[in-house]
Amino acid sequence: MERNMSLHKVPMPSQDPQERIGNFQEVALGYTQEMAMQEAARCLSCRHRPCVEGCPVRIDIPGFISQIARGNMEEAYLILNRDSALPAVCGRVCPQESQCEQKCVRAVKGEAVAIGRLERYAADWYRHSACEVPPRPQPNGHKVAVVGAGPGGLTAAGELARMGYAVTVFEALHLPGGVLSYGIPEFRLPKDIVMDEVEALRRLGVEIRLNTVIGKTLTVDELLQRFEAVFIASGAGLPRFMGIPGETLKGVYSANEYLTRINLMKAYQEDASTPVMRGHHVAVVGGGNVAMDAARCARRLGAQEVSIVYRRSMKELPARQEEVHHAQEEGIIFRMLTNPVRVLGDDKGWVRGLECVRMTLGEPDATGRRRPVEQPGSNHELSADVVIIAIGTSSNPLIRLTTPGLETDRRGGIVVTGPEGLTSRDRVYAGGDVVTGSATVIQAMGAGKDAARAIDRMIRAGQAPDETMI
Repeated sequence: MERNMSLHKVPMPSQDPQERIGNFQEVALGYTQEMAMQEAARCLSCRHRPCVEGCPVRIDIPGFISQIARGNMEEAYLILNRDSALPAVCGRVCPQESQCEQKCVRAVKGEAVAIGRLERYAADWYRHSACEVPPRPQPNGHKVAVVGAGPGGLTAAGELARMGYAVTVFEALHLPGGVLSYGIPEFRLPKDIVMDEVEALRRLGVEIRLNTVIGKTLTVDELLQRFEAVFIASGAGLPRFMGIPGETLKGVYSANEYLTRINLMKAYQEDASTPVMRGHHVAVVGGGNVAMDAARCARRLGAQEVSIVYRRSMKELPARQEEVHHAQEEGIIFRMLTNPVRVLGDDKGWVRGLECVRMTLGEPDATGRRRPVEQPGSNHELSADVVIIAIGTSSNPLIRLTTPGLETDRRGGIVVTGPEGLTSRDRVYAGGDVVTGSATVIQAMGAGKDAARAIDRMIRAGQAPDETMI
């Protein structure tokens, strides 16, 4: 195919906004083969490959895109899969616009190549094809434990399994996937795709033990008696609240609980055993992807009005541009430069509104973003019968409380001594949100990949015990 010099990406087909607010089916419908080849032909195959530099797992981006342009879809997938254990997931939820696509040369004059959309296409093509399953790697006789079946843990497990390690993943919930299963809604990431990616790891020989809470069912020290190394990727699932009056009223949810009920427990189904309140006026506090997910879920549950309440302006909104665009299409109201100071309740203890103040942006803070400053006397009331707090999460303290000598920081995150995840305990590695706090799926995957290679070097260097218990 000839080079496509269009300044714009091939548009992604999607469900009509008025249709999709009534269902939980995937919004973005994906490229056809013709669309994918046309978009792939926009890639210049740059010699210095800046897009690879922007990828936390260092996928050979020009390599897989050039194969799509030639129509070699299986080869495109195999190139992807060398570096990413979850390509169908990453193609959907990674913030490519701030990573690989931000580095794309085509973005200097026009739009970047649609790397994420092409990754999704190649992964979906492979899922629906009849390609032969690669043989399971030869065992090398060594065993590694992974704590958490989220993106970081699954990536580490896949990397180690491909090297021949016997890997056992311990997951606290009844389904694997971590935030991919409980946090990201079906309309952004269908759960059958997550399970397909998990099954691909099982075919590599990865064992996944569910309903196993490390720190309670087993301790890290007990794992060290059975395995030569442990990688902790338990995420950051402990919700944070604002600490304002009224947060204990009925109808106030953490986004973590709200999304878990919807995504993992299927609360959107009429006969759900763990339902959520279907409010008429829903206020979501926060401006990240989680806030967008919660707001868009509330819209699908029938809310007449859903508001994003955020204390900075649209320019500082941390959510992905695509998610903001989809939310706006779906009728979500963005109340910028607004900060809640109290949740208001009725005489029966139910939410009836949100008292807010208006903000202005002052001088930049330590992160470089302009600090929001309250406008005196600007208090006003926002009607709401459900309030969802989506201002971030922190790591569960269970592992650190049951693992002597495991150093943590003031936020409760596990401290690592370098980019490869070694902790203050010998043979114990950590990565992802349990170290950094809430971050992206691909950053957790990058940490899992780095830790897997560090564990491999440590074991091959003979630093692990010569024998394990079982």
